[in-house]
Amino acid sequence: MPALKAPARRRRSRGSADGSTEPPSVQATGRVLSLDARRIEKALDARTRYKYVHPRVEREGLGWKIVSPNCSRNIDAEGGEIDIAWLVPHNGGGWLLFSRNHAQDCWQMRHHGDSLPAVLAHLCADPDREFWQ
Repeated sequence: MPALKAPARRRRSRGSADGSTEPPSVQATGRVLSLDARRIEKALDARTRYKYVHPRVEREGLGWKIVSPNCSRNIDAEGGEIDIAWLVPHNGGGWLLFSRNHAQDCWQMRHHGDSLPAVLAHLCADPDREFWQ
């Protein structure tokens, strides 16, 4: 499967410039929030693996990236945040679902679905442990 090089990773700050500690998706910034981001956040509540960690969804290129604490410490020994998945709308229709190859520092396409709910179902079930490691 094709691999994509990821942009530089950004660390999440504990608070914003105004001192708020709320996640960016609930801050009153005046920007319109994407319905796709909300659908992804809601679907993540139904995932099978690591239900006790609280991932976040952030904009990444044309799609959405899921970032989560690495509580298993398989990837980050200190339990820091790691990239889990990247969901990208496909030009021909449907969505592409990528997992992060941390050893090679790139994204790998894992699934193509006709709709966002279809790729979210695959992500949340994670039958081959490609995402929640």
